[in-house]
Amino acid sequence: MQLPEPVRLPAPAAPAAPADLGELGDLVGRVGPGGGQGRGSGGLLGPPLHVAGPEGPWEEVRDQLTGRGHVLVHTTWGQWLAAALLDPGLRGLLGRDWPRYRQTAAPAGRLRFAASRMVLKHTAAAALHLPADALDLAYRPGGRPHLRGLAGTEVSLAHTDELIVVAVSRTGPIGVDAEPVTRRPSFELLHPYVCTPAEAAELAALPEDDRTARLLHLWTLKEAYTKALGHGMRRRFAAFGFSRDEQGRTVLADEPAGAPRWILATHLVHDRYLVSAAHHPLLPVETPSRPAPHPLEETGLPPAATLGWPLPGSSGAQPT
Repeated sequence: MQLPEPVRLPAPAAPAAPADLGELGDLVGRVGPGGGQGRGSGGLLGPPLHVAGPEGPWEEVRDQLTGRGHVLVHTTWGQWLAAALLDPGLRGLLGRDWPRYRQTAAPAGRLRFAASRMVLKHTAAAALHLPADALDLAYRPGGRPHLRGLAGTEVSLAHTDELIVVAVSRTGPIGVDAEPVTRRPSFELLHPYVCTPAEAAELAALPEDDRTARLLHLWTLKEAYTKALGHGMRRRFAAFGFSRDEQGRTVLADEPAGAPRWILATHLVHDRYLVSAAHHPLLPVETPSRPAPHPLEETGLPPAATLGWPLPGSSGAQPT
């Protein structure tokens, strides 16, 4: 009897040296020891917490959801690979995603799919103090994930290369997107579809490297925002824009006066990925009175960093 050929999986990428960020590197505000936000975006959408597997650590995830009403988590599919391969309860955990998992032909793609759904379910379960296999993950028209039977809990998922990012919110819609910093979108090709006229004019005046970095930053923010709305790529990115307020933070342009404002942030994770998040709080959100504990101090991984863009006449990182 001929034995089936063994499945050959690509090894998860080893941690790489920090990418050469060029001009972008000068705009990064590093997360300081002890969790200080440096010159970043403040505590409203703090850096994603690293979780290396189903065993956690989950304490900070629960604490952030309790204290802030939302939490961001990042990991890599390789770190969850053993769990995806060895979990005897995988079918029950994936639930309605099991047929899609089985129909994914490429072994690596199938395991990435399983790992991303495991991360989402375990994150939500830990934050909500529920068993992961008790959560029913479903999808609204357009593909937006949601947890059936948990009204008021919003989730979002992004993955690129080996990175997986999950957002959970109990205080309103939330969306997350991620892209490698090495991706170089073409301004000439994409600006009619991505930028408002004001954004296009601002980017056109920048040097090429800065323009490319800003376009990638804008892309991730707009995708996070449309995912929070449940529109995804169906909404034209050029139909809405972002500006900066008097503190230099990125805000949604032309927001109605008196309405809860969208909270936007972009972080640099592993020195390799831009992770943007957009959150629309339905309840007033206050900046925490003390900094959160450092999310990565026991992981040995490089901390996330918060990106900002300098205003005219200023230097260094600005809030985003």
